[in-house]
Amino acid sequence: ERFRDWVDSSGFWGKLAFVGIVVLQVIFAVIPGEPIEFAAGYAFGAVEGTILCLIGMAAGTMLIFWFVRIFGMKMVEVFVSREKIASLRFMRNNKNLNTLVFTVFLIPGTPKDLLTYAIGLTPMKPLTFLLISSIARIPSVVSSAVAGGALGVNRIWAAVVIYAVTGVISIIGVLVYRKMSEKSK
Repeated sequence: ERFRDWVDSSGFWGKLAFVGIVVLQVIFAVIPGEPIEFAAGYAFGAVEGTILCLIGMAAGTMLIFWFVRIFGMKMVEVFVSREKIASLRFMRNNKNLNTLVFTVFLIPGTPKDLLTYAIGLTPMKPLTFLLISSIARIPSVVSSAVAGGALGVNRIWAAVVIYAVTGVISIIGVLVYRKMSEKSK
């Protein structure tokens, strides 16, 4: 409630601060994004919360992408081990790279922010990556923001159902991602 009050009283600056929080969450990939997306829905409503999250994610994604392009593997190793990057062999398939990136970013539960570091090492063009990753993230962000928005207006059961369905889809997504990773080895 205090966060929502602060957002309401801060106007534009509250929204800008929230986008900054999302950017930091993307950069520091160990911080899970779902609670922040949920908070966006709770504080701003489902639609505005989704938009703010997508703006912050796009900004954070492009910052990572360009830093990796400039500094290469040394930048990636600050956040992800060389072994972890080496395990993402399926990302080296240049023919299907766009489809693979879209699929991985669409599947709930995959480590999207960590993969952003790896994708900066690929030949994918920046605008292509921005569009693919932003569009593919929409379902996950919407489900979290809608659940947060439902809780914000005391529709607790709606929030529980949305998160239960998203949780099941996320578990399936993690299993699919693991299968893709194992298959590439």
